[in-house]
Amino acid sequence: MAVAPASTTSPLLAAPSAKPAASHPRPGFLPLRPRAQRRGAVATWRRLRAEATRTQRETEQAEAAVEESFPVRESAPLDGADDPMVPSDESWAVKLEQSVNIFLTDSVITILDSFYRDRNYARFFVLETIARVPYFAFISVLHMYETFGWWRRADYIKVHFAESWNEFHHLLIMEELGGNSLWIDRFLARFMAFFYYFMTVAMYMLSPRMAYHFSECVERHAYSTYDKFLKLHGEELKRLPAPEAALNYYLNEDLYLFDEFQSARVPCSRRPKIDNLYDVFVNIRDDEAEHCKTMKACQTPGTLRSPHSMQNCLETDTECVIPENDCEGIVDCVKKSLTSKD
Repeated sequence: MAVAPASTTSPLLAAPSAKPAASHPRPGFLPLRPRAQRRGAVATWRRLRAEATRTQRETEQAEAAVEESFPVRESAPLDGADDPMVPSDESWAVKLEQSVNIFLTDSVITILDSFYRDRNYARFFVLETIARVPYFAFISVLHMYETFGWWRRADYIKVHFAESWNEFHHLLIMEELGGNSLWIDRFLARFMAFFYYFMTVAMYMLSPRMAYHFSECVERHAYSTYDKFLKLHGEELKRLPAPEAALNYYLNEDLYLFDEFQSARVPCSRRPKIDNLYDVFVNIRDDEAEHCKTMKACQTPGTLRSPHSMQNCLETDTECVIPENDCEGIVDCVKKSLTSKD
Protein backbone atom coordinates (compact mmCIF):
# COMPACT_ATOMS: atom_id res chain seq x y z
CA MET A 1 0.00 0.00 0.00
CA ALA A 2 1.40 3.41 -0.94
CA VAL A 3 2.06 5.75 1.95
CA ALA A 4 1.13 9.41 1.47
CA PRO A 5 3.60 12.03 2.69
CA ALA A 6 2.93 13.37 6.18
CA SER A 7 2.79 16.95 4.90
CA THR A 8 -0.33 16.22 2.82
CA THR A 9 -2.28 14.55 5.60
CA SER A 10 -5.54 16.32 6.42
CA PRO A 11 -6.16 17.14 10.09
CA LEU A 12 -9.68 15.81 9.62
CA LEU A 13 -9.40 12.04 9.83
CA ALA A 14 -12.33 10.28 8.24
CA ALA A 15 -13.03 6.57 8.23
CA PRO A 16 -12.82 4.85 4.82
CA SER A 17 -15.96 4.49 2.80
CA ALA A 18 -17.64 1.09 2.75
CA LYS A 19 -18.09 1.32 -1.08
CA PRO A 20 -15.40 1.64 -3.79
CA ALA A 21 -14.80 5.14 -5.07
CA ALA A 22 -15.92 4.21 -8.58
CA SER A 23 -19.43 3.23 -7.41
CA HIS A 24 -19.86 6.30 -5.23
CA PRO A 25 -20.76 9.36 -7.31
CA ARG A 26 -20.36 11.87 -4.51
CA PRO A 27 -16.83 13.08 -3.77
CA GLY A 28 -15.20 12.04 -0.51
CA PHE A 29 -15.70 14.59 2.18
CA LEU A 30 -12.21 14.24 3.59
CA PRO A 31 -8.91 12.75 2.32
CA LEU A 32 -8.39 9.20 3.46
CA ARG A 33 -5.39 8.23 5.57
CA PRO A 34 -3.59 4.91 4.90
CA ARG A 35 -3.32 2.67 7.93
CA ALA A 36 0.44 2.32 7.56
CA GLN A 37 1.03 6.03 8.00
CA ARG A 38 2.06 5.87 11.65
CA ARG A 39 4.37 8.83 11.75
CA GLY A 40 1.81 11.09 10.10
CA ALA A 41 -0.78 10.01 12.68
CA VAL A 42 1.55 10.81 15.57
CA ALA A 43 2.38 14.21 14.10
CA THR A 44 -1.30 14.93 13.52
CA TRP A 45 -2.20 13.90 17.07
CA ARG A 46 0.47 16.18 18.52
CA ARG A 47 -0.65 19.08 16.37
CA LEU A 48 -4.29 18.64 17.31
CA ARG A 49 -3.39 18.38 20.98
CA ALA A 50 -1.39 21.60 20.80
CA GLU A 51 -4.23 23.39 19.04
CA ALA A 52 -6.74 22.07 21.55
CA THR A 53 -4.60 23.36 24.40
CA ARG A 54 -4.44 26.84 22.84
CA THR A 55 -8.20 26.94 22.37
CA GLN A 56 -9.14 25.49 25.75
CA ARG A 57 -9.91 28.90 27.24
CA GLU A 58 -12.08 29.83 24.28
CA THR A 59 -13.95 26.54 24.56
CA GLU A 60 -14.72 27.13 28.23
CA GLN A 61 -16.15 30.51 27.36
CA ALA A 62 -18.27 28.92 24.62
CA GLU A 63 -19.69 26.39 27.07
CA ALA A 64 -20.86 29.19 29.33
CA ALA A 65 -22.57 30.81 26.35
CA VAL A 66 -24.71 27.83 25.38
CA GLU A 67 -27.78 29.23 27.06
CA GLU A 68 -27.28 32.56 25.29
CA SER A 69 -26.77 31.11 21.80
CA PHE A 70 -30.20 32.11 20.52
CA PRO A 71 -33.01 34.47 21.50
CA VAL A 72 -35.50 32.74 23.76
CA ARG A 73 -39.23 33.16 24.11
CA GLU A 74 -39.98 36.12 26.35
CA SER A 75 -42.64 34.22 28.24
CA ALA A 76 -40.16 31.50 29.25
CA PRO A 77 -36.67 32.95 29.84
CA LEU A 78 -33.86 30.61 30.82
CA ASP A 79 -30.89 31.24 33.07
CA GLY A 80 -27.78 31.87 31.03
CA ALA A 81 -24.81 31.23 33.30
CA ASP A 82 -25.57 27.90 34.97
CA ASP A 83 -23.18 25.09 34.13
CA PRO A 84 -24.58 21.57 34.74
CA MET A 85 -21.04 20.29 35.30
CA VAL A 86 -20.86 22.28 38.55
CA PRO A 87 -23.19 21.22 41.40
CA SER A 88 -25.69 23.95 42.20
CA ASP A 89 -26.53 25.35 45.62
CA GLU A 90 -29.59 23.19 46.17
CA SER A 91 -30.63 20.59 48.74
CA TRP A 92 -28.37 17.68 49.59
CA ALA A 93 -30.44 15.36 47.37
CA VAL A 94 -29.98 17.61 44.33
CA LYS A 95 -26.25 17.96 45.05
CA LEU A 96 -25.92 14.19 45.30
CA GLU A 97 -27.76 13.64 42.02
CA GLN A 98 -25.67 16.22 40.21
CA SER A 99 -22.41 14.88 41.63
CA VAL A 100 -23.26 11.37 40.39
CA ASN A 101 -24.19 12.78 36.97
CA ILE A 102 -20.93 14.72 36.70
CA PHE A 103 -18.94 11.61 37.63
CA LEU A 104 -20.76 9.50 35.02
CA THR A 105 -20.34 12.16 32.34
CA ASP A 106 -16.62 12.57 33.05
CA SER A 107 -16.20 8.79 32.89
CA VAL A 108 -17.82 8.63 29.45
CA ILE A 109 -15.70 11.56 28.24
CA THR A 110 -12.55 9.79 29.45
CA ILE A 111 -13.47 6.66 27.51
CA LEU A 112 -14.20 8.61 24.33
CA ASP A 113 -10.97 10.62 24.66
CA SER A 114 -8.92 7.44 24.99
CA PHE A 115 -10.48 5.80 21.90
CA TYR A 116 -11.09 8.76 19.60
CA ARG A 117 -8.37 11.36 20.07
CA ASP A 118 -7.79 11.90 16.35
CA ARG A 119 -10.81 10.17 14.79
CA ASN A 120 -13.42 12.90 14.76
CA TYR A 121 -16.19 11.36 12.68
CA ALA A 122 -16.03 8.03 14.51
CA ARG A 123 -16.30 9.93 17.81
CA PHE A 124 -19.27 11.90 16.52
CA PHE A 125 -20.96 8.67 15.39
CA VAL A 126 -20.63 7.24 18.89
CA LEU A 127 -21.85 10.49 20.45
CA GLU A 128 -24.94 10.66 18.26
CA THR A 129 -25.76 6.99 18.80
CA ILE A 130 -25.69 7.56 22.55
CA ALA A 131 -27.43 10.94 22.37
CA ARG A 132 -30.68 9.42 21.09
CA VAL A 133 -31.01 6.95 23.96
CA PRO A 134 -32.33 9.21 26.77
CA TYR A 135 -35.30 10.36 24.69
CA PHE A 136 -36.28 6.75 23.96
CA ALA A 137 -36.03 6.03 27.69
CA PHE A 138 -38.08 9.08 28.70
CA ILE A 139 -40.85 8.20 26.25
CA SER A 140 -40.91 4.57 27.42
CA VAL A 141 -41.36 5.52 31.06
CA LEU A 142 -43.90 8.23 30.26
CA HIS A 143 -45.97 5.73 28.27
CA MET A 144 -45.93 3.36 31.23
CA TYR A 145 -46.99 6.15 33.61
CA GLU A 146 -49.72 7.16 31.21
CA THR A 147 -50.99 3.57 31.05
CA PHE A 148 -51.44 3.55 34.82
CA GLY A 149 -52.87 7.07 34.84
CA TRP A 150 -50.02 8.41 36.94
CA TRP A 151 -48.49 11.03 34.68
CA ARG A 152 -50.19 12.31 31.56
CA ARG A 153 -48.14 14.95 29.83
CA ALA A 154 -48.56 14.91 26.07
CA ASP A 155 -46.15 17.81 25.59
CA TYR A 156 -43.30 15.87 27.18
CA ILE A 157 -43.76 12.90 24.84
CA LYS A 158 -44.11 15.20 21.85
CA VAL A 159 -40.98 17.23 22.58
CA HIS A 160 -38.87 14.16 23.45
CA PHE A 161 -39.87 12.48 20.20
CA ALA A 162 -38.84 15.61 18.28
CA GLU A 163 -35.49 15.53 20.11
CA SER A 164 -34.92 11.91 19.14
CA TRP A 165 -35.83 12.77 15.52
CA ASN A 166 -33.22 15.52 15.50
CA GLU A 167 -30.51 13.25 16.94
CA PHE A 168 -31.46 10.56 14.41
CA HIS A 169 -30.59 12.90 11.55
CA HIS A 170 -27.33 13.86 13.24
CA LEU A 171 -26.55 10.14 13.23
CA LEU A 172 -27.40 9.82 9.52
CA ILE A 173 -25.00 12.66 8.77
CA MET A 174 -22.15 11.01 10.68
CA GLU A 175 -22.79 7.70 8.93
CA GLU A 176 -22.63 9.41 5.55
CA LEU A 177 -19.31 10.97 6.56
CA GLY A 178 -17.93 7.48 7.31
CA GLY A 179 -18.06 7.57 11.10
CA ASN A 180 -19.47 4.02 11.28
CA SER A 181 -17.06 2.40 8.80
CA LEU A 182 -15.24 0.26 11.38
CA TRP A 183 -17.08 -2.56 13.14
CA ILE A 184 -15.40 -1.76 16.44
CA ASP A 185 -16.95 1.71 16.44
CA ARG A 186 -20.39 0.30 15.67
CA PHE A 187 -20.01 -2.31 18.40
CA LEU A 188 -18.82 0.17 21.01
CA ALA A 189 -21.59 2.68 20.22
CA ARG A 190 -24.37 0.10 20.33
CA PHE A 191 -22.93 -1.67 23.38
CA MET A 192 -22.87 1.60 25.32
CA ALA A 193 -26.32 2.60 24.05
CA PHE A 194 -27.83 -0.72 25.19
CA PHE A 195 -26.76 -0.29 28.81
CA TYR A 196 -27.31 3.47 28.72
CA TYR A 197 -30.97 2.89 27.86
CA PHE A 198 -31.70 0.75 30.91
CA MET A 199 -29.63 3.00 33.15
CA THR A 200 -31.62 6.03 31.97
CA VAL A 201 -34.95 4.23 32.45
CA ALA A 202 -34.01 3.38 36.04
CA MET A 203 -32.72 6.89 36.69
CA TYR A 204 -35.83 8.50 35.19
CA MET A 205 -38.13 6.31 37.28
CA LEU A 206 -36.14 7.16 40.40
CA SER A 207 -35.78 10.89 39.76
CA PRO A 208 -36.79 12.65 36.52
CA ARG A 209 -34.85 15.70 37.66
CA MET A 210 -31.66 13.65 37.91
CA ALA A 211 -32.19 12.06 34.48
CA TYR A 212 -32.79 15.42 32.84
CA HIS A 213 -29.72 16.92 34.48
CA PHE A 214 -27.59 14.01 33.26
CA SER A 215 -28.87 14.55 29.72
CA GLU A 216 -28.07 18.24 30.04
CA CYS A 217 -24.48 17.32 30.95
CA VAL A 218 -24.22 15.04 27.92
CA GLU A 219 -25.67 17.66 25.58
CA ARG A 220 -23.32 20.30 27.02
CA HIS A 221 -20.37 18.04 26.25
CA ALA A 222 -21.67 17.51 22.70
CA TYR A 223 -21.95 21.27 22.19
CA SER A 224 -18.40 21.78 23.46
CA THR A 225 -17.05 18.98 21.24
CA TYR A 226 -18.59 20.36 18.04
CA ASP A 227 -17.62 23.92 18.92
CA LYS A 228 -13.98 22.90 19.40
CA PHE A 229 -14.05 20.95 16.14
CA LEU A 230 -15.34 24.00 14.24
CA LYS A 231 -12.63 26.24 15.68
CA LEU A 232 -9.86 23.79 14.81
CA HIS A 233 -11.00 22.89 11.28
CA GLY A 234 -13.32 25.69 10.19
CA GLU A 235 -11.44 26.74 7.07
CA GLU A 236 -11.11 23.22 5.72
CA LEU A 237 -14.76 22.42 6.45
CA LYS A 238 -15.85 25.45 4.41
CA ARG A 239 -14.25 23.90 1.33
CA LEU A 240 -16.12 20.60 1.66
CA PRO A 241 -19.65 19.82 0.42
CA ALA A 242 -22.61 19.21 2.70
CA PRO A 243 -23.82 15.60 3.05
CA GLU A 244 -27.09 14.72 1.41
CA ALA A 245 -28.61 13.71 4.75
CA ALA A 246 -28.01 17.23 6.09
CA LEU A 247 -29.58 18.88 3.05
CA ASN A 248 -32.64 16.64 3.27
CA TYR A 249 -33.15 17.43 6.95
CA TYR A 250 -32.27 21.09 7.40
CA LEU A 251 -33.65 22.32 4.07
CA ASN A 252 -36.86 20.31 4.21
CA GLU A 253 -40.09 22.25 3.69
CA ASP A 254 -41.69 20.53 6.69
CA LEU A 255 -39.70 21.66 9.75
CA TYR A 256 -42.44 21.14 12.32
CA LEU A 257 -40.42 18.61 14.33
CA PHE A 258 -37.31 20.76 13.94
CA ASP A 259 -39.14 23.59 15.72
CA GLU A 260 -40.74 21.22 18.23
CA PHE A 261 -37.58 20.18 20.10
CA GLN A 262 -36.45 23.80 20.59
CA SER A 263 -38.63 24.56 23.61
CA ALA A 264 -36.85 27.86 24.31
CA ARG A 265 -37.67 29.25 20.86
CA VAL A 266 -40.69 30.58 19.04
CA PRO A 267 -41.52 28.27 16.09
CA CYS A 268 -40.02 29.33 12.74
CA SER A 269 -37.54 31.69 14.43
CA ARG A 270 -34.56 29.59 13.35
CA ARG A 271 -34.04 28.46 9.78
CA PRO A 272 -30.65 26.84 9.01
CA LYS A 273 -28.38 27.82 6.12
CA ILE A 274 -26.46 24.99 4.47
CA ASP A 275 -23.79 25.90 1.90
CA ASN A 276 -20.99 23.58 2.95
CA LEU A 277 -19.86 21.10 5.60
CA TYR A 278 -18.98 23.93 7.97
CA ASP A 279 -22.61 25.09 8.00
CA VAL A 280 -23.72 21.53 8.75
CA PHE A 281 -21.57 21.31 11.87
CA VAL A 282 -22.61 24.80 12.96
CA ASN A 283 -26.23 23.69 12.87
CA ILE A 284 -25.49 20.43 14.68
CA ARG A 285 -23.67 22.37 17.39
CA ASP A 286 -26.56 24.82 17.68
CA ASP A 287 -29.01 21.90 17.89
CA GLU A 288 -27.07 20.61 20.90
CA ALA A 289 -27.42 24.02 22.53
CA GLU A 290 -31.19 23.82 22.11
CA HIS A 291 -31.26 20.32 23.57
CA CYS A 292 -29.33 21.66 26.53
CA LYS A 293 -31.94 24.38 27.12
CA THR A 294 -34.81 21.92 26.86
CA MET A 295 -33.21 19.51 29.33
CA LYS A 296 -32.66 22.37 31.75
CA ALA A 297 -36.31 23.42 31.49
CA CYS A 298 -37.43 19.83 32.16
CA GLN A 299 -35.71 19.83 35.55
CA THR A 300 -38.50 22.03 36.92
CA PRO A 301 -41.56 19.71 37.04
CA GLY A 302 -44.52 20.70 34.90
CA THR A 303 -42.88 23.63 33.09
CA LEU A 304 -42.15 22.03 29.69
CA ARG A 305 -44.59 22.94 26.95
CA SER A 306 -44.56 22.23 23.24
CA PRO A 307 -43.39 25.34 21.35
CA HIS A 308 -46.41 25.06 19.09
CA SER A 309 -48.88 24.75 21.95
CA MET A 310 -47.23 27.71 23.68
CA GLN A 311 -47.69 29.73 20.50
CA ASN A 312 -51.41 28.97 20.51
CA CYS A 313 -51.75 29.75 24.20
CA LEU A 314 -50.20 33.21 24.28
CA GLU A 315 -53.54 35.05 24.10
CA THR A 316 -55.82 32.55 25.85
CA ASP A 317 -53.71 31.00 28.55
CA THR A 318 -56.69 30.07 30.72
CA GLU A 319 -58.18 27.96 27.96
CA CYS A 320 -54.94 26.08 27.39
CA VAL A 321 -54.44 24.79 30.92
CA ILE A 322 -55.06 21.04 30.78
CA PRO A 323 -55.40 19.19 34.09
CA GLU A 324 -52.53 16.71 34.28
CA ASN A 325 -51.39 14.30 36.91
CA ASP A 326 -47.93 15.07 38.21
CA CYS A 327 -45.43 13.06 40.21
CA GLU A 328 -41.70 12.91 40.88
CA GLY A 329 -40.53 9.39 40.13
CA ILE A 330 -42.30 6.06 40.41
CA VAL A 331 -42.43 6.05 44.23
CA ASP A 332 -44.25 9.38 44.26
CA CYS A 333 -46.54 8.18 41.46
CA VAL A 334 -47.58 5.06 43.33
CA LYS A 335 -48.04 7.00 46.56
CA LYS A 336 -50.28 9.60 44.93
CA SER A 337 -52.29 6.96 43.10
CA LEU A 338 -53.00 5.14 46.38
CA THR A 339 -54.02 8.32 48.20
CA SER A 340 -56.06 9.73 45.32
CA LYS A 341 -59.79 10.09 45.88
CA ASP A 342 -60.41 8.78 42.39
